[in-house]
Amino acid sequence: MKPVATSLGYAGLAPFAASAVGVWLLQDYPRALSQQGFIVYSLAILCFLAGSLWATAMQRSGPDRLLRLLVSNGIVIFAVLSVLTAQAVIAAVLLALAYLAMLWYERGSTAQRGWYSRMRVQLTVLVVALHIAYIAGLVMRGSA
Repeated sequence: MKPVATSLGYAGLAPFAASAVGVWLLQDYPRALSQQGFIVYSLAILCFLAGSLWATAMQRSGPDRLLRLLVSNGIVIFAVLSVLTAQAVIAAVLLALAYLAMLWYERGSTAQRGWYSRMRVQLTVLVVALHIAYIAGLVMRGSA
């Protein structure tokens, strides 16, 4: 399970990286596609992570279960509202903050500190860095 999860996790960075590079290097329609694709993909991955949090809530009981369910739904609602701003820079900033919030919640709500926890930290740092690169591309190229 570990090799598959690790491979899929890091492979999931490729669309972020390709879209961020596209914002920096492409013109016209391909650039617009990169710009919009980055935001849509970011939303999709956040929804996936929220679904994973939902699944772990089913294995818990009491107030912890309820809080996990509320956080998972709250992250999705926040992410969708971020995208609905229709402002790429604002959406990207808010989505990056949602990734950090998800990681903060996960790390504070579980005692597990194994390979998965380390991978989640690494992936979140890289995803946030790619959001920063994307935002910088928008600002530097005048799309902000």
